[in-house]
Amino acid sequence: MKIFKTILRRWTQTSLMLRILIGLLIGVALGLLVPEWEGIAILGQVFVSSLKAIAPLLVAVLVMSSIAKTRSGLGPRFRMVISEYLASTLIAALLAVTGSMLFPVTLDLQDIAVNEAPGTLKDVFTNLLTNMVSNPLMSTSNANYIGILFWSIIFGLALKKKASEQTINMVHDFAEVVSQAVKWVIQFAPFGILGLVFNSVSESGLEVFTTYGHLLLLLVGCMATNALVTNPLLSFLIIRRNPYPLLFNCLKESGLNAFFTRSSAANIPINLNLCKKLGIDEDFYSVSIPLGATINMNGAAVTITVMTLAVAHTIGVEVSFMSAVFLGVIATLGACGASGVAGGSLLLVPLACSFLGIGNDVAMQAVAIGFIIGVVQDSVETALNSSGDVFFTATAEYHSKMKQKDS
Repeated sequence: MKIFKTILRRWTQTSLMLRILIGLLIGVALGLLVPEWEGIAILGQVFVSSLKAIAPLLVAVLVMSSIAKTRSGLGPRFRMVISEYLASTLIAALLAVTGSMLFPVTLDLQDIAVNEAPGTLKDVFTNLLTNMVSNPLMSTSNANYIGILFWSIIFGLALKKKASEQTINMVHDFAEVVSQAVKWVIQFAPFGILGLVFNSVSESGLEVFTTYGHLLLLLVGCMATNALVTNPLLSFLIIRRNPYPLLFNCLKESGLNAFFTRSSAANIPINLNLCKKLGIDEDFYSVSIPLGATINMNGAAVTITVMTLAVAHTIGVEVSFMSAVFLGVIATLGACGASGVAGGSLLLVPLACSFLGIGNDVAMQAVAIGFIIGVVQDSVETALNSSGDVFFTATAEYHSKMKQKDS
């Protein structure tokens, strides 16, 4: 027992990033050397499932607690962070338009059937509104973050107005308990990353980089430009200081984990923990982070735009620059609703294609190709989206403090 406690103490005292890196390297090695050991992949499935299971409850109690305890001062920060989320998503879509125009991609389209996708923009917004007012208990159990946010804010406001200080403190204490449980789960991230990397390498190897290399380069290039150039520029214009130390910290601590889990929902606890380490006000980040997981969809906007224009280039549909810009706006709106659509951003490609007069049968073939390259595309997309949530939350917080000093 004493030896076990010693090992456990040394394990928890070692840098989490170092442990994750070791797990990553072991996962790659095992995936290449013994791909038939399929049982290793279970480690990744268990880790992601545990984070997905606890994240909805964590978001619900944190948002309720924060709204109930806060007194004033959140308004300007929320307006700022929402503006950042929407602006960066639109910029990402326009980057994808520019990249697709400069480096057009064609696809090998065949008769491939995949799942049903939403047909019109009306379907997306109807879906969002329906999810918003769905049963709060069902929203929590189904990880419907639109519904969780809506009802948590409602309950938080009700607690603030009617509940005693003792009741509010009890809700806050419960939020702390759930947060502690999440911290324990995160300690097993190295094993989870090991299993996730093993699964990707053993199933796909390196072939995915060659068969669809041009498409992947365009997608990843647009996302990387958004993450490393336009997002920092937007942050600099707001806080007037070098944004790259913050950016690299977010990419290292949030983006890396999101890359391998490929789940914004599973990364919410990671982001909340990072915000706490950055010294951001908990009343603010406990709401802005789950909100960002819903509407800050830079990577999704890139995916929708690039895939749609690739279909257009393949079948010879002429797309003017202004039409492509309009497509970017549509992709931005659609991307903000991607979390409420089964299958994520890829299944919104037919919606965008419909605005160019491209039929659903052709568009869904591109979706199928998207699923093939998803091991890379979805990983980079999630890393961009999730790390951006912390990056822009911190930017809004720093801007608020800067204004307070000036006044």
